[in-house]
Amino acid sequence: MQPDQRKKGSVDVDFFTEYGEGGRYRIEEVIGKGSYGVVCSAYDSHLGEKVAIKKINDIFEHVSDATRILREIKLLRLLRHPDIVEIKHILLPPSRREFKDIYVVFELMESDLHQVIKANDDLTPEHYQFFLYQLLRGLKYIHTANVFHRDLKPKNILANADCKLKICDFGLARVAFNDTPTAIFWTDYVATRWYRAPELCGSFFSKYTPAIDIWSIGCIFAELLTGKPLFPGKNVVHQLDLMTDLLGIPSPESIARIRNEKARRYLSSMRRKRPIPFCQKFPNADPRALCLLEKMLAFDPKDRPSAEEALADPYFKNLARVERESSAQPVTKMEFDFERRRVTKEDVREQIYREILEYHPNMLKEHLEGAEPTGFMYPSAVDQFKKQFAYLEEHYGNGGTVAPPERQHASLPRPCVLYSSDNSMQSSAEVTNDLTKCCIKEVEKPHVDRISGIPKTRLPLQVPPTVGQVLLLRGLGKWLAQCCGTTTVEQRLLNIEGWLGIQLFQLNMLFLPQEETRALKMRGEKTGVEGSSVLQPKPPQYVSRKVAAAQGGSGSHWH
Repeated sequence: MQPDQRKKGSVDVDFFTEYGEGGRYRIEEVIGKGSYGVVCSAYDSHLGEKVAIKKINDIFEHVSDATRILREIKLLRLLRHPDIVEIKHILLPPSRREFKDIYVVFELMESDLHQVIKANDDLTPEHYQFFLYQLLRGLKYIHTANVFHRDLKPKNILANADCKLKICDFGLARVAFNDTPTAIFWTDYVATRWYRAPELCGSFFSKYTPAIDIWSIGCIFAELLTGKPLFPGKNVVHQLDLMTDLLGIPSPESIARIRNEKARRYLSSMRRKRPIPFCQKFPNADPRALCLLEKMLAFDPKDRPSAEEALADPYFKNLARVERESSAQPVTKMEFDFERRRVTKEDVREQIYREILEYHPNMLKEHLEGAEPTGFMYPSAVDQFKKQFAYLEEHYGNGGTVAPPERQHASLPRPCVLYSSDNSMQSSAEVTNDLTKCCIKEVEKPHVDRISGIPKTRLPLQVPPTVGQVLLLRGLGKWLAQCCGTTTVEQRLLNIEGWLGIQLFQLNMLFLPQEETRALKMRGEKTGVEGSSVLQPKPPQYVSRKVAAAQGGSGSHWH
């Protein structure tokens, strides 16, 4: 094996750990690393295409980090648009309540806008126009959903060689509801400083608007035109100095509306600066592009156009038609209830799990119908009890003799194979038939009466249950279902199904009518006294029994 092949193999093993769905992906190379984890390119054998898989490690170490991840995957599920990166799949964790890593599968993009600007000095005016058009089109869709991105920068704009751009990284995004004071609970430290709007630098205004994203898009567009950042401030004060050097001191009316007293005093005490004409700052740019850029970089947010208004600008005359650019349905409060209250680590874990189920329709259907699976390696005990008792009530109550439904999960122990003394193997149909008659097939052994000392034979307990028994079992099932409603009890009762199978047939003798019990007892005593050769105990047979799962032994898969 070649060294690079060994390396790829080790990446596969280390990357997916115990996640069963990892087998459908062939890891190719690591394309990014960060404090969150690692991103690898991979080939999806199910879809037959390349994807990017983002592994996020220890997401519940800090509740704030977990909340950010929840926010991002929820928004990317709700905001489906050609100019927004798409989540194609999220791998199903092996345990609902104990997972700590998640694997998010994105569509694979070749690079980001930061690398494009850095590596290409031959971009044309057509490139600039098409790039800005895509960014504003995506931003219109985001803003019509009442979402502010708040962290737009070249590294958060993915790019392909065909000039296709997609907005990504919604971890700092927020949903703005009409009745919510959006500025009070939001931190001002959002977006990389170089692309941060003035109102975010000094808490200038009482309410944030989508204009904060328009400013960031303006900074990105200016960087496309010059090949370098427009406002590379070293700190907040330096950032404001660079802004006012280009735009001039804001008007007294704008300064008077600033809520931060220190910011008001600082701007009022600044020496008077005249704005630099954009045609002088960007001498080779299209005049129509500079006209739109000047609007987007207005110091006062109320003077900036919306994304929809910007798309209607003459700069996009031959490219955009505002009426065909799609809008989103506003995000509902219910989707982002976790943003409006204090949440615990377990709250966020449950909501992230719910988001993962959106990419697993069958599991989601069970979840919405009220099933509460404790994990993906075994089914819910409550659901299994409901099915079995409903079946007993329907069939045995009408005199039926059909066996209850079997477990249908591949992760559980398989049906056993019985061997007799001559090493002949029974067919699976015979085995199933035997198991439906009795959960544990015991070897017939002589039983010695304590008083007479005469051996006698136990009769198999295969008497169909009576209506009274079925009603009793139904009540027992309801009681078990209620007990399993809590998490701790449900985890402890994962093994109870096998135990219940044994008890069902032991109850047959306990609740038989007195006449039947007396008749069976008399038959046993008579057989023991007369020593009939017909009912003599048979020689012991070796029987390989499936008892580990039923009794909850050390080899059980239920633990």
